[in-house]
Amino acid sequence: MGAAFFWLNEPKEWSGDAQHLALRTDAGTDFWRKTFYGFERDSGHAYLAPVQGDFTASATVSGRYEALYDQAGLMLRLDAANWIKCGIEFTDGLMHFSVVVTRGVSDWSVIPLHGVSPDDPLSVRLTRHDDAVRVQFRFGESPWQMARLCPFSAGDAFVGVTACSPEREGFEAVFSGLVVGPPIARALHD
Repeated sequence: MGAAFFWLNEPKEWSGDAQHLALRTDAGTDFWRKTFYGFERDSGHAYLAPVQGDFTASATVSGRYEALYDQAGLMLRLDAANWIKCGIEFTDGLMHFSVVVTRGVSDWSVIPLHGVSPDDPLSVRLTRHDDAVRVQFRFGESPWQMARLCPFSAGDAFVGVTACSPEREGFEAVFSGLVVGPPIARALHD
């Protein structure tokens, strides 16, 4: 699982590596397919590595969330029509933990994060067990909170971090400690 990372839609401004990656988004970047809005976008920035079988990927994410749909987190991707993105997304004047699962069309779920500051680093964890993916998050050393358990292909894929800013350019995101390794235990309720 130590494969090299590569850029899908490399941003004009970035520095670092999987241990500490900083970027500024280009204008109008996003990942979305059809549902509700009717458009298809595959222009978001993603720093990905190939992955096979079961795994857990995690990273700590922070950003200057200010404009509608500013977002940063993890991505699991098969291709342009099949992927998951999860992390912070700014909507309705508030940071939310957001998960979009796309299998031909996108769905979207959000958890409002009242009282959370953009300066509060978020840890995001995505685990694949066979054909299921579990998405979790936490702030600081608090317990991991499950945000989503969904079906998803067990096939070869790519995983890493992503950032988008559909409504502007220049959203600043910082990722640290990106790790892809063996899956955590399957128990959902420890």
